[in-house]
Amino acid sequence: MTTVYHQLASQFYILTMQYVEHLTLRLKQFSSKQFAGLFMLFGLMLSQLCHASPLDFKGQWYQAPLDWQYVNQHNIADASLIPVAKLSVTGGHYIFQSDFKLEQAGSYVIDFKNSSTLANFRHFIYRADGNLIASMQGGINSREENPYFLRHGREVSLPAGDYRIVTELESPYFIAIPEPYIDEASDYQQAIKLTNALTFVCLGIFIGLGIYYTALAGVRMRITEGMYALFILGNLIFNATSLLVLSDLFGVHQIHLSSLPILFSNIAYILFAMSLLKINQDKRLWLFKVGVGAIGIMLAFVMLAAFLPNWRMEFARYGVGIFLCYGLLAAIATSIKGNRAARMYLISILVFFAMGGLSITSQHLMGTYTFYIEHLGLISVAGEVVLLALVLSYQFSELSREKEHALMKLEHSEKRALHDALTGLPNRYALEEAISLLSTASSLTFLDLDNLKYYNDHFGHDLGDKLLRDFSHDLRDRLGAKATLHRLGGDEFAITCPSGDQGFVEIMLDETVQSLRQGDFEFSGFSMGTVHVYEGTGNYKILMHMADTRMYENKRQRKRTQPQPINS
Repeated sequence: MTTVYHQLASQFYILTMQYVEHLTLRLKQFSSKQFAGLFMLFGLMLSQLCHASPLDFKGQWYQAPLDWQYVNQHNIADASLIPVAKLSVTGGHYIFQSDFKLEQAGSYVIDFKNSSTLANFRHFIYRADGNLIASMQGGINSREENPYFLRHGREVSLPAGDYRIVTELESPYFIAIPEPYIDEASDYQQAIKLTNALTFVCLGIFIGLGIYYTALAGVRMRITEGMYALFILGNLIFNATSLLVLSDLFGVHQIHLSSLPILFSNIAYILFAMSLLKINQDKRLWLFKVGVGAIGIMLAFVMLAAFLPNWRMEFARYGVGIFLCYGLLAAIATSIKGNRAARMYLISILVFFAMGGLSITSQHLMGTYTFYIEHLGLISVAGEVVLLALVLSYQFSELSREKEHALMKLEHSEKRALHDALTGLPNRYALEEAISLLSTASSLTFLDLDNLKYYNDHFGHDLGDKLLRDFSHDLRDRLGAKATLHRLGGDEFAITCPSGDQGFVEIMLDETVQSLRQGDFEFSGFSMGTVHVYEGTGNYKILMHMADTRMYENKRQRKRTQPQPINS
């Protein structure tokens, strides 16, 4: 059953990898711009599917000092702040101002597109006459409850008319550039469902496979599964923080959990790849040195991140790029050497390299509002986790087959060591072990098969071998479970009978010889000598000597009384 399962698992993996390889070849034909366009189209399809009808705010960003305070200034242009074309990914304190018009009254939601990794924000809505009519706040570090699950969306009811929005944004860093927009509440509620479901599906994959690899690491004590479990854990914490799962479900409001875990999971991935591909000082030394160098750089990132909190996300981003490049390089180098596991890993790292590379280099996702850069990274890691699970499952299957093969060889070797090659009977070594297990009431019988030399000399060894086989198989079957027949070598045999029923043994011997004589062996016969265990005080050497002596005495008596074949 185990073998059949392994065969089915292997075939499933091969078919899956063939499909992924075909898909990968297609993906490799895309340029980076085409990849970006593909995901923008995907985002647009999501928006259309969810009936989204958002309105982008067209306005100006301003950079403010960290200690600057917004005190309901209606026109930020008069606040002597520095206008900026875009936000810095290393974070800061920013103010955004935009005028917009609503054609009809209704319930609306204000949110950010591209990214949800924001520490703190505040929205202020003014009428055209400058009167403040609404204010809202939130963010990962904020204790303010999110009215929409896993979203920064804030709802406001507005009549038709002209308005101005001022948004204050503070964050130590950004994964992507947040851009505020407004959408009808009904459309927004529908639009967030699909990507929220995507978040939980992918995080569920992380949790399930993370527990699996952790258990494997504990049982097998291997660095491969242990490091991959740490890699998954780091990505689980990062994505759960960035996509507001920790803040909404568990009340954990710490934005730096969206960067620090990745700094360590990047190191874990390098160690995982080196262990998976068996890269060490004895094998592939240059790849080992490159891997150690990459780990050294990442450790430097960890130390720098302690003193440069605004650069933590950038260090994490650089680390992802480093391990993606190292994984791809290691997979190519080892697969060239004929490593089958490396070739399978190459397929998964190619997919991960394409999607992961896009997620760490993109700052905007045009055409979509509720699908974030974080979702793109989540999908890329989830895909890698699933593909790597197939690679490791295949490895387990191969190891299991190798183990079964080794056990079969060992069993075969043991069988050869304890069994006679010609007859398949237990041999002298097996006899010695069997005697040690006999009780004092048991018996040991030595046999000498008559006229084997006669048949060898006159009819050839093939017929002599047939005599040995026919005698062995016939008598073994007749003895059944009550006694065991052994071949000691040549024409000598032995029978162990746990019950000591010598009468039964002699009857079976006589029936066997009669069967042989009715066939091809007219002159077949045997000499025997029997001893009970209690006679030799249980010492197998004494017992065997006594049985052997009585057998040869019986043989001499039979030669004097029974006729022998001519020229025997």
